[in-house]
Amino acid sequence: MTEEGISGGQPERLDVFMGRANAAYYATHDPFRDFTTAPEISQVFGEILGLWSAIVWQSMGRPSEVILAEAGPGRGTLMADALRAIGQMVPDFRAALSVHFVETSPALRAVQAGRVKGATWHNAVADLPEGPLIVLGNEFLDALPIRQFVRRGAAWAERFVAGGRFVELPSAAPGMGFAAAAGDGETVEYPEAAHGLVGALAGRLARSGGAALFIDYGPEQSAPGDSLQALQAGKPADPLVDPGAADLTAHVDFAALAQTAQAHGAAVHGPIPQGVFLSGLGLVQRTGILARGQTPQQASALMQSASRLIEPDMMGRLFKAMAILHPALPVPPGFPA
Repeated sequence: MTEEGISGGQPERLDVFMGRANAAYYATHDPFRDFTTAPEISQVFGEILGLWSAIVWQSMGRPSEVILAEAGPGRGTLMADALRAIGQMVPDFRAALSVHFVETSPALRAVQAGRVKGATWHNAVADLPEGPLIVLGNEFLDALPIRQFVRRGAAWAERFVAGGRFVELPSAAPGMGFAAAAGDGETVEYPEAAHGLVGALAGRLARSGGAALFIDYGPEQSAPGDSLQALQAGKPADPLVDPGAADLTAHVDFAALAQTAQAHGAAVHGPIPQGVFLSGLGLVQRTGILARGQTPQQASALMQSASRLIEPDMMGRLFKAMAILHPALPVPPGFPA
């Protein structure tokens, strides 16, 4: 498709369109009416990520002041569950940490403030104050804007958006190794925003100490393909129509992001399937403890929630976990040595 004949103004590069659409969506919608994330499925998810953070803090030498930050904190459920577990099990860590949220939506900030008292908000990960840092990001990277390139014979085109449709404009070849494997008509995605964020964060962790844990959906290895999708009212929607009405996401290219983190001096563990990671942290055992003393129906619901997070045919395989750390830190919990 060419630029001529497309209504709706000048073509807008896909990542610019996606960023604008998601900013409008999160500013005006409760996203949890459209989808459910792991912290909303089971309280154990947030609890064990809080205790994961506590063990990492101990491996950092137990600094007396440490930032515990969450990127894309949703309703604040994960952090609330994490802080409850930390306060009960590792009170010294609770006393040392300060809570920071990376969130741009005023509506979600208000909800988070009701769940977590004393938090500080920032518009970007780069705005987090200096000092030892632990970052949690669940389903955060998938919402960052992507660029898309399409092979057309021996040439390449980049996707723009105009009038609710894609416009392909001539482009230089994308600088990704796996792009050479793309066949005629195939699409390759470049998460420029995610690479910038991960590179800067990895450099900071390598310089100042700390760790980041990202859990999201996507393949373990880079490959061609179009993964852009939209959810509106809980159902798939056209991602190019009515920007701001739907949540736009794309699969996370973990392998490429791991390379970026390593290039900026950090150590990387994973990606590994979410089910393997959570099982290694004791999600099933903790859920079993919660189920004791409950009615049979309540106990069954708790165990079903755990299964939804770890079973391969549910969320256990599609979702991956990846940790980025200061290179001197040991392998974090849940990852193979």
